[in-house]
Amino acid sequence: MTSSTPPPLCIVDDATFWAWRRWPEFARWENPAATVVVVPLAGCADWGLGHALDAEETVLMTVLRSAVQLRDATSPVLVTPPLRFVAGPSPASVFAVDVPTAHAFIAEVAGSVAASGFRRIVLLNASPWNEEVVVAASRDLRIALGVQVFTIQLSALGLDFHPTRSPDRRRLQSLITALTGRMPDAPPAREIAPPGWGEDYLVPLRGPALSLPEAKATADATLSPVTQLLARLLGEIQQHPPLADNGRISTVQS
Repeated sequence: MTSSTPPPLCIVDDATFWAWRRWPEFARWENPAATVVVVPLAGCADWGLGHALDAEETVLMTVLRSAVQLRDATSPVLVTPPLRFVAGPSPASVFAVDVPTAHAFIAEVAGSVAASGFRRIVLLNASPWNEEVVVAASRDLRIALGVQVFTIQLSALGLDFHPTRSPDRRRLQSLITALTGRMPDAPPAREIAPPGWGEDYLVPLRGPALSLPEAKATADATLSPVTQLLARLLGEIQQHPPLADNGRISTVQS
């Protein structure tokens, strides 16, 4: 790899980052019911792209930072620190937890958000292995907390890390090269074994990678449509009607 200045450890928009706020600010928050709180989820894995294990977070948080910076000033948004300890059944995953633990982690963070008075939560997920987890968690949190929970998958926005279904792997490799300023490592000689419950091999991306200048020249064309789509989705969520009866689920009377 070529040496360069490393990317920041915290890729966030300072104005919307939850962790930069002091706790008295939440007690005096003017419009918690209208505020959209984004909870990012990013796994840590080797996706065969020749880049660092935190590639999901690098891409996801860059897209999210740009998207919230495009928001209307009247559309309040908060972003929590990314959830990194998520499900990862592949041998190429690291720092992974089992599905019940990942679900409980999401529930704990969402419960804290709801306890602070916020009613709209977005689970923004970069990990292919956690797409079903966040969908299940959104349903359970709606029932348990009476809040609106929306799910957005990075793969649906046009940047899919999945090792076999994705048409975006070369674009992702080049984007990460541009964001980190580092060329990818050469692919290994053999494939990594598939996860125990699936048929998806982690096939290393082969063929010549774009040079660093080429990757930087194409980065905006890759990022811009994804960022704009996410910004529009967050705007639609902000405009979505609130739940009736403050989110209470009515029981059926026989």
